Amino acid sequence: MERRTFLALGAGAVGGLCLQKKAPAIAKPVKEPKKPFKISLAQWSWHRRLRDQQKPKLDNLDFAQEARKFGINAVEYVNQFFKDKAGDKKYLAEMKKRAKDHRVKSLLIMCDGEGRLGDPDSNQRTQAVENHYKWVEAAKYLGCHSIRVNAASKGTYDEQHKLAADGLRRLSEYAADFKLNVIVENHGGLSSNPKWLTGVIKKVNLPNCGTLPDFGNFPKDIDRYEAVKIMMPYAKAVSAKSYDFDEKGNDTSTDFFRMMKIVLDAGYHGYVGIEYEGRRLSEDDGISATKKLLEQILALHKKA
Repeated sequence: MERRTFLALGAGAVGGLCLQKKAPAIAKPVKEPKKPFKISLAQWSWHRRLRDQQKPKLDNLDFAQEARKFGINAVEYVNQFFKDKAGDKKYLAEMKKRAKDHRVKSLLIMCDGEGRLGDPDSNQRTQAVENHYKWVEAAKYLGCHSIRVNAASKGTYDEQHKLAADGLRRLSEYAADFKLNVIVENHGGLSSNPKWLTGVIKKVNLPNCGTLPDFGNFPKDIDRYEAVKIMMPYAKAVSAKSYDFDEKGNDTSTDFFRMMKIVLDAGYHGYVGIEYEGRRLSEDDGISATKKLLEQILALHKKA
């Protein structure tokens, strides 16, 4: 072979090798814009079905599956519906499995009936704190980020402030070892006074102790919009309480558009839990109506 031919072939071969080494350009995946908030479902929305007061009856173990049927992939449990199962690892394992099977995220457990965390009797207060331990452990096992508790107490404004802070601080210290939050809802008594409640949270002064603002549960003399605004800086969850709807699909008790602006303006972009508590519509229809209303708000933010 002549030298010129060899060089020509060699150059071509080298060029070919160079071309082969060049990887084709790969388009970077387009990231979906983050939603301003996500929608979850509070189990209380089905409290009549779970208590066999409305058909079809709903079993606690089927909660995640039913939520998924509504296009919801995150849930908030209520301890009343599996009250005796907090320490039953086999039962909790089945709950966890069913949520995973239906690609549903477990967010929190709302805890009631475990005593007053601000009880004036120190022994009773300690007992109430310890009664919540099993729910902290259950929530951790299920993959939740929080338990919701009640800041119930008795006495004067200042006395209840001090007592509730003591119980909450002790429970929050226990929950911190599980990397879990203890959050308080405006749920009657002084807890529905936003200044009192946020004062308690400040007194506890722990990063895992916060609030769960509920759109309802306020007495008539308290402005719910101003109240939620006060509570939002400490919020680790939000409850979109609904009761009934007008012909345009708006909740008749709360201006959801105004309330959600307060939520988002506070820098909150987590889950907002549907908690339908009306009676005119069925629970299924009430859940659907609340979800549709929240989706309208999401759609407005996409356009903005």
